[in-house]
Amino acid sequence: MDSMDFHELFNLLQDSDETDRIEAKSAAHGIGKSFLETVSAFSNEPDLGGGYILLGISRDETDHEPKYIVTGISNPDQIQQNIASQCRELFSIPIRPTIKTIPHPQGTVLLVYISEASAHEKPIFIRKQGVDAGTYRRIGSSDQLCTREDVDLLYQLRSKKKYDETHIENASFADFEPEAIKWYRHERAKIKRDAPELHYNDEDLLKAVRAIETEKGVTLPTAAGILLFGKQMSLRRLFSLRNQIDYMLVEGREWITDSEKRYTAFEINEALITGIPRLINQIMTDIPQVFALEDDEIRRKDNPIIPRKVIREAVVNAIMHKDYRVTSPLQIIKYANRTEFRNVGYSLKPQEQLGLPGSMSRNVILSQVFRDINYAEAKGTGISTMRDEMKKANLSVPLIESDRSSNLFVLTLLPHHLFDKQDIQWLQSFKEHNLTDEEARTLIIIREKGSISNAEYRTINAVDTLTASSHLRRLRDLGLLEQKGRGNATFYAPTKKLLAPGITGLSDQLAGHTTGLSDQLAGHTADISNEFSEEILLKIQKITKRTPPEVIKNIIKLLCSQRPIKPGKIALLLKRHHRYIRNYYLTPMVQSGDLELMFPEHPSHPQQAYQTKNFTN
Repeated sequence: MDSMDFHELFNLLQDSDETDRIEAKSAAHGIGKSFLETVSAFSNEPDLGGGYILLGISRDETDHEPKYIVTGISNPDQIQQNIASQCRELFSIPIRPTIKTIPHPQGTVLLVYISEASAHEKPIFIRKQGVDAGTYRRIGSSDQLCTREDVDLLYQLRSKKKYDETHIENASFADFEPEAIKWYRHERAKIKRDAPELHYNDEDLLKAVRAIETEKGVTLPTAAGILLFGKQMSLRRLFSLRNQIDYMLVEGREWITDSEKRYTAFEINEALITGIPRLINQIMTDIPQVFALEDDEIRRKDNPIIPRKVIREAVVNAIMHKDYRVTSPLQIIKYANRTEFRNVGYSLKPQEQLGLPGSMSRNVILSQVFRDINYAEAKGTGISTMRDEMKKANLSVPLIESDRSSNLFVLTLLPHHLFDKQDIQWLQSFKEHNLTDEEARTLIIIREKGSISNAEYRTINAVDTLTASSHLRRLRDLGLLEQKGRGNATFYAPTKKLLAPGITGLSDQLAGHTTGLSDQLAGHTADISNEFSEEILLKIQKITKRTPPEVIKNIIKLLCSQRPIKPGKIALLLKRHHRYIRNYYLTPMVQSGDLELMFPEHPSHPQQAYQTKNFTN
């Protein structure tokens, strides 16, 4: 069984509501169809590691915050038998759950752990409903019926072959760029001059690094081979936008929505072997420099605020772990107060394990080649290297957001020195609260970024989930932070007390927050209501915390039927956090066909918006 016990799970449930790995059910009338759907979802979801179902837990809707209470189950022995028999008999293969009985003063609770099925066993579906109507995935805190594409993916994963290992049937040796191969030899020789592959001819060298493979007498390039060494025309023909890297410079602190204003773009659409150094050099030219005078030196030296090694690791990490099945470019966006690295492909490692030794590679060939030529650190040390280098420079550690439901990974670098003179002066305003170093660091970062999640707190302060929750609750109870959202979308925003008048520069810093929160927090509520009909506005005004999900869905459909609308604006209108709206409404509604993406081939497009099916302008 997984390592978490009931008390840990129940505390997490109280802090952040249901999550991708925790589901609570009252089971007042036994287990039903929803239980079977959750079993299927936990069994199927790739790389989730299974999940927990707590039976005998009900949500208390009377409290101001989402709270759960133990209501217990009256017949635990009978329910255990039903669970065991239904899991054994009703699915495409027998499921063997682990069940624990938890005594509690308010009643008995059952803790059920469903492990993730092996790749060759998936998809796991409810046999009576069939594979198309009975296969589920775990998206956020909900069980979503699999689309045909989801089912196809589960079947594809049976081969246990990573995407970069697949053979490209309509490619040949002629699609490789000689200059890229030459550059590999140059870089490899710097690391190991006597490497045996350096003495091979080009074709044998490509075989040695698995850029070419022979199977059943047929020799074909691998996906990694073309990505690493492919000619520009071949990459465009074979990969479309999947290999492209967009580096964009934005003057302000939020994405440009004014069509009259343009950002500066730098596009990489070439072999990764030659494109990565060129991209890193371009980014470094845009990093601010600071004056330094080294010991025993008489000449000044200008050093970048963010160390080059951090930029290298951020670039290579994004490229190495990108999901190349999805047609979407990797995006690197440099704002005035931060740099974001955005790539499709959530982290295969749990967020709390990022930075620990060991790696889980989405692209095994790319990873090995990058290590061979020292583009990447040893296995599993890239994140820890970035953290160490940022700490040495007295900068905030990289902030990481891995979103499984959107298949998105975002790494953010803040070029802000922690605990400088201005920071210390600002923190004096809260000295009566006896802030710890961790809490003070968090307040400085939330002032820069505009919000913080439990996962980001853990990253910044190197603590576990429950400790992070405890610290964030204390800051909330002190009136410095406000808890918002629920489930995976729970986050903490600064309060007016934190953003006290007289603190210079805060309104400008908050303007960089792209989720729409800055407008609310800083009092700049956009008058976007004029864009919609009185009928829709009346429905929005009636929304409360208890408004049923189906009503919210209908309002979203009405909004998106008039014109494509961005998720941040939907969240602002509905007075919910954008991640909550995306996880609980937008993503499921796209999967069910109620909505569609404006840019379906580019899920992480900065101008992504939602519209109703068959929308015409």
